[in-house]
Amino acid sequence: MIDQLINSPLFIIAVVSGLGIILVGLGILLIPTQSKSRLDQFVENSTGDIRSHGIQKKDTLKGFRLRFNNFLSFLSSPTLRIKLASAHWQISDHEYLFLQILGTIIGLGIGWWISKSVIGGIGLAILMYILPGMILVRSVENRRQKFQNQLLDALVLIRGAIQSGYSLLQSLDLAQQEMAVPASEEFGRVVREVQLGLPLNQALLNLSARMENDDLYMVVTSIIINLQVGGNLTTMLNAVTDTIRARIYLFGEIRALTSYARYAALLLSLMPFLTGLTIFFLNPSYFDKVPESLASQLILAFAAILLILGNIWLRRIVKIKV
Repeated sequence: MIDQLINSPLFIIAVVSGLGIILVGLGILLIPTQSKSRLDQFVENSTGDIRSHGIQKKDTLKGFRLRFNNFLSFLSSPTLRIKLASAHWQISDHEYLFLQILGTIIGLGIGWWISKSVIGGIGLAILMYILPGMILVRSVENRRQKFQNQLLDALVLIRGAIQSGYSLLQSLDLAQQEMAVPASEEFGRVVREVQLGLPLNQALLNLSARMENDDLYMVVTSIIINLQVGGNLTTMLNAVTDTIRARIYLFGEIRALTSYARYAALLLSLMPFLTGLTIFFLNPSYFDKVPESLASQLILAFAAILLILGNIWLRRIVKIKV
C-alpha cells in the first residue's frame, strides 16, 4: 500500500510542489527587502490601501508579502498589474502568477491521479492554468461595464459640484462619497494618488488605463487640456456630458438593431449541445462507442473548434464601435 502511494503520480507531484514551495520560502527569507517609495508602492498595488504596502514593518504577514513580491520581482508584468487593478483584486501580480503556477501543478497531479493518464493530467493542468485568466478577464469586464453605467451620473455630480464652487479634486472626492462601487473606488483612488504626491493629470491617466473606456478617455483628455491651457471647466464638462449622452443613445439603438444577430449566435452555439443532450436522454447508449473510436473523437474535437471560431466570428460581426 505504501509502495503504491509512493509511486502514485499525485504523491510525486505533491513532493515536487512541496520542494518548490520550500525553495521559494528560503529565497524569500534570504533576499533583502527592497525599499520603495510610498507613491510607487501605492500606484503599483491593486488594493489602493496604503496600509497594505509593507509600510508597517512590524506586521509579519505584510513583511512576508513584501519579501515575497521582491523575490518574484522578475515575474513583474505591467499589463497584469493593470488588469488586477481594474478588477480590484486584493493581490499583486507576483502572487497571482505564483498561485496560477501552483494551481497548474496541483491540477496536473489530480488529473493524472484520477484519470490514471498523463493526458488527463495535462488537460486538467491546462484548464487550471487558463481558468484564473478567464475569471480575471470576466471580472475586469463586469467592473468596467458597471463603471461605464455610472460614468454619466458621476459626471453630472462632478459638474454640479464645480458649479457650486468646489475644486476639481474636491468634486472627485464628493463623487467618491456619493457614488456606489466601482465608481467610488476608482475616484477614491485618484484622490488618494493626488494626496500622496502624484500629479492630477497622471492620476486621471491611470484611471483611464484601468477602465479602458472611450467615454472616460474623452473626459480625461478634456480635463487635462483644460488644466494645461485653462478655460471654463463647467462648460467643457457640459459639452462632454452631452456628447456621452448622445453616444449612449446611439449605442442603445445599435444594440436594439443587432439583438437578433446576437441571440441567433447564442442559439447556434448552444444547439449542438442541446441536441447531444436530447439524444443522450432518449438513447443513453448512443455515445458509448465514442471513447473507443479515435475518428469520432477527432471529429468532435474538430466540430468544437469550428463551433468556437463560428461563435467568435458572429460576435465580431455584430460588435460595432460607437
